[in-house]
Amino acid sequence: MAVQTVATSTDTPSVDLGPAAALSCRECGHRVPLGPVFACEECFGPLEIAYDFSGYDTEELRKRIEAGPANIWRYAPLLPVPADVAGKPNLNPGWTKLVQADHLAAELGVDAGRLFVKDDSGNPTHSFKDRVVAQALEAARAFGFTTLSCSSTGNLAGAVGAAAARAGLRSCVFIPHDLEQGKVVMAAIYGGELVGIEGNYDDVNRFCSELIGDPAGEGWGFVNVNLRPYYAEGSKTLAYEICEQLGWRLPDQIVVPIASGSQLTKVDKGLRELIALGLVEDKPYKIFGAQAEGCSPVSTAFKAGHDVVRPQKPDTIAKSLAIGNPADGPYVLDIARRTGGAVEDVTDAQIVDAIKLLARTEGIFAETAGGVTVGVTKKLIEAGVLDPAKTTVVLNTGDGLKTLDAVAGTGLTATIRPTLDSFREAGLAS
Repeated sequence: MAVQTVATSTDTPSVDLGPAAALSCRECGHRVPLGPVFACEECFGPLEIAYDFSGYDTEELRKRIEAGPANIWRYAPLLPVPADVAGKPNLNPGWTKLVQADHLAAELGVDAGRLFVKDDSGNPTHSFKDRVVAQALEAARAFGFTTLSCSSTGNLAGAVGAAAARAGLRSCVFIPHDLEQGKVVMAAIYGGELVGIEGNYDDVNRFCSELIGDPAGEGWGFVNVNLRPYYAEGSKTLAYEICEQLGWRLPDQIVVPIASGSQLTKVDKGLRELIALGLVEDKPYKIFGAQAEGCSPVSTAFKAGHDVVRPQKPDTIAKSLAIGNPADGPYVLDIARRTGGAVEDVTDAQIVDAIKLLARTEGIFAETAGGVTVGVTKKLIEAGVLDPAKTTVVLNTGDGLKTLDAVAGTGLTATIRPTLDSFREAGLAS
């Protein structure tokens, strides 16, 4: 089956980013050539990548993907990257494990063989952010940027630092001053500049937007600001991998954490692209969003039936999700409603319980964002919203070693003398 083009004859890409043809406004549809811009000049709506997939034959494309490397570049024909991307110095993230979570399923009341955890803690800097940074790095190279930068709640800072080091670029990243120490160390270890901003993530992001327009920011590629349209496409690879790892099948239900909301919207975009390309059978699927109660602007809007997401001041242990004014919040609402999903939130105590539950049942130590998705999954099942008989994928987007403070107090079962009598007195014998 040949796939029709989505580009128009007026598209004039100024750089080689493979099938990427133009930037298209998500609100009004206005198109502009590829460049380091993120807002529509007509209506100020967000720009995203439009592709030319003309000439792709479904079976040939499937074979090409399956013969590709065990990382996100197996999907290069569907991403804004040049054809020779795999040969360039980069961290090669992706192709992380899809774990069949039968023990967790039994605890949650899900049918055996129906629950999976997409464990993205296996990426080079132990979070899904390596995927999006890899995409942004290719755009930065194409546009001639010499410094790679970002505003970050932690994981992105480390991913940018590592990717820049591997690529031989300078990095300078900005974070809230009070992040978890583990994430601070991991962001700083790669040798770039790490700058703490007094304030929360939204304050950091505003500062970076100002720096882009200042001469001091000349030559800087901010992965999640002026490179955001390219950066965001990295999240599509989660959808691609999940479907390929399920045997080229769509999941029935997928639970995605919400920070800015970009990941959820791009997972949906990836699923829709696979359907359009004929790589998976077209069938209904539901997408569920997960937030922490202490930063739940999208969940609050969803439950109230609103289309507008009102900003909140974050107060949660899930700092990687602590974005009080999520840019893609309204689009998350649209997707949850269109697919028949929902957006839910959990308390900090429920997050900790879910981290421990996933670790105890499946041997996966998730960071707080993973505790949010598992906790929300449990809550949705108990409420009868999520169907336990359907194939369900839960995202774990980072490693628990980054958020050790959240589970502080977890430790020794007992302290004994080095004798068998002491061992038995502690009640440890089987």
